[in-house]
Amino acid sequence: MKLLQRYIFSELLRVFSLLVIVLTVMLVFVGLFREATERGLGAVQILQIMPFVVPSMLPFTIPATLLLSVCVVYGRISGDLEVIAAKAAGVSATQLLAPAFLLASVLAVCSFGMTNYAIPWAVTNIERIVTQAIEDIFLEVLATQQIYNDPNQGYSITVNEVRNRTLMEATFQYRRKDHQQYTVRAKTARIKFDLDNHVIKLQLKQWNGSQPGSDVEGEMDNMELSFPMPLEIGKVKARHMTLNALKQGIIDSQTAQGAREQQLNQEAAMLMLTGDFEQLAGDSIAAIASEKKKAIGDERRYRTEIHSRFSMAASCFFFTLVGGPFAMLQARRQFITTFIICFLPILIIYYPVMFLMVNLCKTGSLEPWWAVWVSNAILCTVGIIVLRKVVQH
Repeated sequence: MKLLQRYIFSELLRVFSLLVIVLTVMLVFVGLFREATERGLGAVQILQIMPFVVPSMLPFTIPATLLLSVCVVYGRISGDLEVIAAKAAGVSATQLLAPAFLLASVLAVCSFGMTNYAIPWAVTNIERIVTQAIEDIFLEVLATQQIYNDPNQGYSITVNEVRNRTLMEATFQYRRKDHQQYTVRAKTARIKFDLDNHVIKLQLKQWNGSQPGSDVEGEMDNMELSFPMPLEIGKVKARHMTLNALKQGIIDSQTAQGAREQQLNQEAAMLMLTGDFEQLAGDSIAAIASEKKKAIGDERRYRTEIHSRFSMAASCFFFTLVGGPFAMLQARRQFITTFIICFLPILIIYYPVMFLMVNLCKTGSLEPWWAVWVSNAILCTVGIIVLRKVVQH
């Protein structure tokens, strides 16, 4: 780099570092407040998840912070007539903007890396801490009320007391898929939330059980019961998955679609063969069709997430393409005014268009490989128009 470009790059780096720290700290407290409110976390859990909230916020703060940094630096050097002096010396505006484009490219790569690796890692650790807190709350409810009932999942737990995270004299009543009610009593039991399999595991000792219509007695040291977690616990969202996990999810969804399609054809052929045409619109066919539809929706979500990650990371470059030349044109204005004038249309146009395209891709109305780039294409068009004005005048 030449001296002038090194000077601009150092100014950009200094201003960006200061702004990203301030903005990230502000958003971290907002994120912590949201997590604490939604999940009922205490002070200890908030302090534990604080280091993991920061990586989750950076991919969203970097583009806006970079735009503000570009407006500050280029607005100042243009207001001090340094741009005019550079042009008089034969240095073009594109050469002055080269450090900003270099920083934007580096930040785009870093943003994609954080979205693909840092956020899944951070979310996994946050879920682990939250799960531990849920276990504590669960055991506290049993210790105080001595009963826990979940009618949606079809099970209830009654205990005599809770001692060192161990359930004493516990009784479990649960309903299996065959709609039969089971009752199991255990002298001691321990509970564990398994996020990987989305189940609540109960390890029983010295148990005996009964089933309606028969009696089953046992004295075994190791018996394990599994109950499904509530849907909001342990559910992994597409934006919290790594790129490899998303690709594997697409393969699994396609496999599930093929299996459901084959099952649907077999069921329909059997019903037509037996002449039971009324069942073609029955619950069994509808259930298989619903599972196939869910697999198709999962595939669309995974594909949209992959393309939107690249698009969101590349937005750093396009924000710079718009902000740098615009700040040069607005040399006489304050940098805050320049930033607001530049960022307000982005809020009104860019983000709504981006969210609209993502939603249309998830519903299958558009193909994500081009639709998620429409908002960046708008920024690119505006940036080129503004840059031409700066270069010509």
